[in-house]
Amino acid sequence: MNIQSHKTIFIIDGMGALLSAFLLGCVLTNFEHIFGIPTSTLLILASIPAMFVVYDLLCLMLLRNNQAVYLRGIALMNLLYCCLSIGFAIFHYDVITQWGLGYLLAEILIIIPLAIFELSVAKKLN
Repeated sequence: MNIQSHKTIFIIDGMGALLSAFLLGCVLTNFEHIFGIPTSTLLILASIPAMFVVYDLLCLMLLRNNQAVYLRGIALMNLLYCCLSIGFAIFHYDVITQWGLGYLLAEILIIIPLAIFELSVAKKLN
């Protein structure tokens, strides 16, 4: 894989993170009654992918060497974000609706394979 391929991974990750931040912070907060996830929790969850967007952009603009370290970094952050999402789902289980659980599950089912792919690419780079 060349450096352009690695940049593509950061672009994909960043676009996904931007979509997550928008959906959680702008869309789901306006439909708390449908999803059942408290606005304060949604804003916490939205802030994390917003930070991932910044990370991905910085990697995209500045990264020349040691791509494996930064790919591994975003992959691990993505996995931790999934763990946090699961934790919030469990914590708010009494108020979260099936739509809210479905949204979080869909996000997790997209993020985990992406993180695994990022880790496999990082491993190949070493």
